[in-house]
Amino acid sequence: MDQEMEQRFKEQDEKLDRIYISVEKTRKYFLWTLVATIVAFVLPLIGLAFAIPFFLNTLSSAYGL
Repeated sequence: MDQEMEQRFKEQDEKLDRIYISVEKTRKYFLWTLVATIVAFVLPLIGLAFAIPFFLNTLSSAYGL
């Protein structure tokens, strides 16, 4: 009986280790997806912060405002 319980505990430990590895891979995947999303969204906003004033300046000087 004790060996049977020990074997079950051992199997559960192995399953838990595999679950942990899978969860860590998923966590890293979500982390890098979040980083890529932020980069893809924030960098264009920073670029627009510099581009819009330049274009407005160009337009206002073209129309003599």
